Amino acid sequence: MKRVPTAELLDSDSGTPEQVVANLVDLRFINRWFGGRATTQKLIERIAEKAGVRHLSVLEVAAGASQVPETVAERVRKKGLTLDVMLLDRAPSHLLLPTPSIAGDVLALPCRTESFDVVSCNLFVHHLNPPEFQQFMNEALRVATTAVLINDLIRHPLHLILAYAGFVFYRSRLSRHDAPASVRQAYTPVEMQEMLTRTAAARVEFTRHYLFRMGIIVWKSWPPKNHV
Repeated sequence: MKRVPTAELLDSDSGTPEQVVANLVDLRFINRWFGGRATTQKLIERIAEKAGVRHLSVLEVAAGASQVPETVAERVRKKGLTLDVMLLDRAPSHLLLPTPSIAGDVLALPCRTESFDVVSCNLFVHHLNPPEFQQFMNEALRVATTAVLINDLIRHPLHLILAYAGFVFYRSRLSRHDAPASVRQAYTPVEMQEMLTRTAAARVEFTRHYLFRMGIIVWKSWPPKNHV
């Protein structure tokens, strides 16, 4: 299945405020039931284990109204791991949570070098073309002290069928357009591996997760530095 770059409506704010909010609610539903939260949690726990720490500061980019980092923070807290989360999105109107947040360009992150332990993103990198992806990854690695976490879709024909099947659950017309568009322009693990070889990554770890999710840890150094 060939990758087909497709403009997504949420990226261009092509909808009423009510439709945007409904779309963000749809994304929360997808992340809750189809592997988004679980994938990020497993990656965060892996990073903490390998870095030998029980506290991580996390910059969640392209965060929108997603509750993934907040839910993960609550879950790992029960295991003795604490997260300090900052959200970043291009549009202040997308940042609907009470979590500390900033608006800015993900390709030129408005953050100091090594100002967060982890830079994380969920359902974001498929929006980027390969040169943009490389630019974002190098920016994220600049800001991170330990690793960059990627939680994203895997492009596959069956995944596209599932995206259309989800129309019965979507609340927003934006979701009905953007869900299949996201699958069509998602990357495969092989494509991601090839692009990451062109970044400043020291080591890359891939895992596959529930319903066509890929989890990637991009280490800034290997072995990771202990910043306690």
